[in-house]
Amino acid sequence: MSTKILSVGGSIVAPEFPDTAFVKQFVEMAKSYLEAHAGDRLILVIGGGGPARIYQNAFRTVTGAAPDADVNAADWIGIMATRLNAQFVKACFGSLCKDAVVTDPTAENVTFTGSVLVAAGWKPGFSTDNDAVLLAEKFGADTVVNLSNIEKVYTDDPRKNPDAKPLDTISWADFRAMVGDEWVPGKNCPFDPIASKKAEAMKLTVICAGGKNIENTRAILEGAPYIGTTIQ
Repeated sequence: MSTKILSVGGSIVAPEFPDTAFVKQFVEMAKSYLEAHAGDRLILVIGGGGPARIYQNAFRTVTGAAPDADVNAADWIGIMATRLNAQFVKACFGSLCKDAVVTDPTAENVTFTGSVLVAAGWKPGFSTDNDAVLLAEKFGADTVVNLSNIEKVYTDDPRKNPDAKPLDTISWADFRAMVGDEWVPGKNCPFDPIASKKAEAMKLTVICAGGKNIENTRAILEGAPYIGTTIQ
């Protein structure tokens, strides 16, 4: 029996509003995988996506706050968006997900009695990527699969730098030099800097891959060749 952690970016669950076609395919893939691997379990940590950014921007518009002002308030808004998305995904798994959405990955009373456990944002200071790392620690997983809207980590932002190169592998030291050490609510980076620091200390492997490619995600779960970037 193994427990696998998938950090599912809100940008693919709800880029603006829930992507029902994607979620349906994802749930079907996960169910098929679990049927083929009796005893395995999946932990899904769901991000805030479009709803988080929409409400964070609305807050800043109403208050006139700068993007880096009142970070705590903006973070809480994003956290609430993750919880709505997570509750939606949990409901889609029906009886496979028997436990409540996890909102504190460090709590002693977190139960995992089904085949799927769904988690959301916890508290300000980091993204759901960090919650995924904490759950990996709690349940003894050695790998976190980070699914987002990018297929690989690049040497730089490819939208701004046409010379940016995709990477198949990268060390934690090099990756952390790229993303820095600070978290800003709504920050768009392959893996949260705070989560990266803890993952490196835990000697955790993180695989960053494009979440829309359902077959590729299944390949990762199966231990087959995949498209993505491995950070270790």
